[in-house]
Amino acid sequence: MRNLLPNLLSRRRERDMAQTAEKPAEKSAVPSAKSDAPDLQRDPKSDTGEAPSAREKNEKTPKKKRRSLWRWVRRFFYLIVILLIAGRLALPSFLRWYVNRTIDQNPLYDGRIGDVEVHLWRGAYSIRDIRLLKTTGNVPVPLFAAKRVDLALQWDKLFKGKLVGRVLMEDPELNFVDSKEESQTQTGAGGPWLDIIRDLFPFKINAAFIRNGAIHFRAFEANPPVDVYLSHVEASIENLTNIENDVTPMISTVKAKALAMDQADFEYQMKLDPFSYRPTFQVAVRLLGLDVTKINQLTRRYGAFDFERGFFDLVIEFNAKEGQFEGYVKPLFRNLQVLSLSQDIKEDNPIEFFWEALVGVATEVFKNQPRDQLGTLIPFRGDLDNPRTDLLATIGNILRNAFVRAYLPRLRGVTPDINGIEFGRGSITDPKATGDGP
Repeated sequence: MRNLLPNLLSRRRERDMAQTAEKPAEKSAVPSAKSDAPDLQRDPKSDTGEAPSAREKNEKTPKKKRRSLWRWVRRFFYLIVILLIAGRLALPSFLRWYVNRTIDQNPLYDGRIGDVEVHLWRGAYSIRDIRLLKTTGNVPVPLFAAKRVDLALQWDKLFKGKLVGRVLMEDPELNFVDSKEESQTQTGAGGPWLDIIRDLFPFKINAAFIRNGAIHFRAFEANPPVDVYLSHVEASIENLTNIENDVTPMISTVKAKALAMDQADFEYQMKLDPFSYRPTFQVAVRLLGLDVTKINQLTRRYGAFDFERGFFDLVIEFNAKEGQFEGYVKPLFRNLQVLSLSQDIKEDNPIEFFWEALVGVATEVFKNQPRDQLGTLIPFRGDLDNPRTDLLATIGNILRNAFVRAYLPRLRGVTPDINGIEFGRGSITDPKATGDGP
């Protein structure tokens, strides 16, 4: 026992000394390993000598930022695309609601439309099957109807620095109705029609075009009903905003061609200043070769006679400046016959027969025998609010046509030629009648 205790103590001291000797060696080995590690793993392309983990961490940070930025850009782009698609799908319904609301501004007329088509690629939209119906009375036809109304930008005017639009009407129909009762009469007077057209398009309207239109004058109470009309109307109204010429006072032009009663040629030309305080315009109109038997419904109702045969020509010239005007109307009847004894004596009552006989006799007396034509020239002048006709000149012109020289369906040139639109003698079409005459 005495020898065992000293042996244990001595072994313990030896073990403690051995442990003490190993610790400095481990401490010196650690720094050596650490100092050698960077040299063994150093990136030869690195100038800073940073550890790979730190460099990779610094490189990944901007990549993450760039990826995050592009992710938000894509999300914003997708959102815009979705909104545009949703807006495009909802636009026809919105426009249909807006158009219905706009054309219902007049309390006397109810507006109805069909589908609305949007054409973004040309800055336009189209209204299908538009109708304006009178709400009072029982008028069987709409005031206005059209198969299609197209409102679009005029791209060619953008080169002139103007952002304006144009209106195209396909198969439009305009109906005026006469009646003894005011509720059954349809004229469209007093309606805010120009304001409605302006409200339908966000830009100023510079031009309007009509394709295959029709204009009717009707009287449903007559027996048979009256229907006098122009068909196949092709018309244009241009330069309403004065893009083409900033100097000329007469800046807007109107041109129209049609068939009267599907048979006679009708032509219309007009030059006007839409910015004038009082009406300023020039008009030339000509109707050639209308078969008068086609308007017997009209003459029976308003003249108490009818035609047996004949043709009708009409020439009108009109020149107005600041509300003061002058012009003339030249009605001409060729190969005219009003009375047929064998037929009218059976069909007409005595008063109607007597009246037709009187008209027939006057026709024979005052017609130009060589040309078989009855006609006159009716001059007028004055203020648009108070026009005056010269009765003595009208009677004198009847005698002149009958016994001096027959009038021809030519323009006299009251309205001067302006900027390429010729209002001179025979300028609309060459007259079908030959020979000299005014």
